Amino acid sequence: MRAAIFDLDGTLVDNMPVHAEAFAIFARRHGLAPLTMEDRRRLDGRRNREIFPDLFGRPLTDEEQAHFAEEKEALYRELSTSRLEPVAGLVALLDRLDAHAVPVAIATSAPPENVRHTLAELRLDSRISCVVRGDEVRRGKPFPDVFLLAAERVGVEPAACVAFEDAPIGSAAARAAGMKTVAVASSFTPDVFLAPTVGADWVVDDVAADLEGPGRQLTAVPPPAPPRASARESRPSSVSPSSTS
Repeated sequence: MRAAIFDLDGTLVDNMPVHAEAFAIFARRHGLAPLTMEDRRRLDGRRNREIFPDLFGRPLTDEEQAHFAEEKEALYRELSTSRLEPVAGLVALLDRLDAHAVPVAIATSAPPENVRHTLAELRLDSRISCVVRGDEVRRGKPFPDVFLLAAERVGVEPAACVAFEDAPIGSAAARAAGMKTVAVASSFTPDVFLAPTVGADWVVDDVAADLEGPGRQLTAVPPPAPPRASARESRPSSVSPSSTS
């Protein structure tokens, strides 16, 4: 593993119940049926531009799409304020990745306002600076575009990246990008991720379990950094070897 690519919602933070609360309020306001687990299996990980036409069962105008998305996401931000914490083991995992000089990026379908809000609530906004959103690429998850762009931005080929996801659609997207995938079974049962259409490489109960399983090599003492050249060795000489004083 030369880079770690994380989904945000449900992976770095257990906030899917808060999203479910927001969707329940939104559905009641608009006379929509409550979301079922089958709905979530189909929609979790997708971008809002794909979610809301599915919920309403019809194409939406740009104005409707923007209005519905902002209404629901404003509910999420209101409901989640002061309620979010990093998932168990996340800070320890980030510490170990830092110790081994493994770069980290986020690949998320969340809109920009939610990304800023959620990372600030987690106190990770100054720690994880490389964030790639679904609105920055042509195709959202389950297509691999957001993961491929994340790998490009950290400068690591996709095959050397490990992706962490809590949604089947996201795991399938990371696999399509050519990455190894760690599925966090916080929202769905392990069998969902082991299905051939998803094909996660590992399934863990939470991020903490990664350090005991697929990420256990990170618990080893990292190799020492190569010695840095001294100022005398690294500074070019202004006197040629044949010169005399």
